[in-house]
Amino acid sequence: MPRVVSFHYTLRDPNGRVLDSSAGGDPISYLEGAGQIIDGLDEQLRLASAGEKSSVTVPAKKAYGERDPGQVQRVKRALLPVDGELSVGDQFQTGPDRSDPVVTVSAIEGDDVLLDANHPLAGVDLTFDVEITAAREATAEELSHGHAHGGGGGGCGEGSCGCH
Repeated sequence: MPRVVSFHYTLRDPNGRVLDSSAGGDPISYLEGAGQIIDGLDEQLRLASAGEKSSVTVPAKKAYGERDPGQVQRVKRALLPVDGELSVGDQFQTGPDRSDPVVTVSAIEGDDVLLDANHPLAGVDLTFDVEITAAREATAEELSHGHAHGGGGGGCGEGSCGCH
């Protein structure tokens, strides 16, 4: 039976640089197999127990995927929905909906801008230093909704999960 697992993490790139961390905040809680965390991490935490600490390396293909050169496009600057200065590294959403892709400016060449729709961590092997804070069986409600409800297994009656 799938579990709800809660954990703290520190995410590092192959050079050991810290990219993200849950330190100082609440642990992350997820429903195993529901796609709430990257597949490679979900797979490697399947047998983890509360109190366990480990270092987990996730290859790029099981994290944010390999880089896809087809996701890089050359666009005329005048066609971009961005006002003002534009710099390499800037990110913006390509449309008004939250589901519209986010792109990163990878180069500016005269009137042309190279936009990269790959995830910024595509092609990068990731290392997570993980501490499991809790692990329990998922409730029937969590299974039917496809996500964890609070660290203690509470429902979504407060509307915080947005599934009602």
